[in-house]
Amino acid sequence: MSRIEQVTAAAYRVPTDLPEGDGTLAWEATTLVVALVRAEGMTGTGWTYAPAAAAGFIGDVLAEVVTGRDALAIPAIWSDMVRQVRNAGRPGLAGYAVSAVDVALWDLKARLLGTSLAGLFGLAHERVPLYGSGGFTTYDDDATAAQLTHWVHDLGIGRVKIKIGESSGARPARDLRRVALARRVIGDDAELYVDANGGYTAKQAVRQAERMREHDVRWFEEPVSSDDLAGLRLVRGRIGADVAAGEYGSDPAYFARMCQAEAVDCLQADATRCGGYTGWFAACAIAAGHNLQVSAHCAPNLHLPAAAATPNLRHIEWFHDHQRIEAELFDGAADPSGGLAAPATGEPGHGLTLRAAAAEPYRTA
Repeated sequence: MSRIEQVTAAAYRVPTDLPEGDGTLAWEATTLVVALVRAEGMTGTGWTYAPAAAAGFIGDVLAEVVTGRDALAIPAIWSDMVRQVRNAGRPGLAGYAVSAVDVALWDLKARLLGTSLAGLFGLAHERVPLYGSGGFTTYDDDATAAQLTHWVHDLGIGRVKIKIGESSGARPARDLRRVALARRVIGDDAELYVDANGGYTAKQAVRQAERMREHDVRWFEEPVSSDDLAGLRLVRGRIGADVAAGEYGSDPAYFARMCQAEAVDCLQADATRCGGYTGWFAACAIAAGHNLQVSAHCAPNLHLPAAAATPNLRHIEWFHDHQRIEAELFDGAADPSGGLAAPATGEPGHGLTLRAAAAEPYRTA
């Protein structure tokens, strides 16, 4: 038995390269919370993007549940972590913390077994499709055009997404103008996606979708809040683009309700929020049971080995904010050129290692 000797966590607040915003929120920094789990001289690394308090939650609440356990018995540890956070509420901060530790546990298990995480999970895809994601509402036209040009024309990524729904849907004309700009920049062959982050009402989303039709928008993400299943179902029934939502759910029951409500065409799952890789595979199984594909939400390098092991995967969101942090602070970040990325197979675990010296200036907890 490989007993877990130590569980630690730290938080790093990394400024954005430009102010970022979407339909309902704006920010100028992103906090990375890293969990480290050690056994037999090896360290597993997991992370999430969450308030710095998640690092304290890992140390104060989860470490006592995990320390001393068999590092290979992840399902039992996961179940006990979920039970431990009952009174804290599994959604939100507790969900982020459980997710980071679960990812670290799987990374550690693969390292202890001397294999890659992709090898441990087993591959369904040698390389997985991805889409460039950013196009924040806070960008001016030049910044938007430069980012889209880099993805499509420099890196050869044939799918891109921009944010709309600015100011909770208060500026629909600017949203439409930015959609038109995006189509002009990327040309006719690339797929164009939009994300309102729940900024619209259902009927407003339908009107906007009709006006975007001329720009061949293929994917309309969170036209209304992910919690508004009736609104998602209404929009889905009225527009041509695929409706996607789901990333804010924190347990498999949430994804089941979304599938049963026939509210989406593609379910988004986020391993940094829904319980780590363990929660990811549970969500993907639920989606598969309803003949739905899944898309990995944000944290692209973290999702890559799990996404490659998922038969019903559609793609990974190559989110600008997170991929920039992962490329700067971790060794082993993947190359998205050509719109496909491959998980590490020649390195132990997920293949990423935190650059402690690079991360230290950003540390807050």
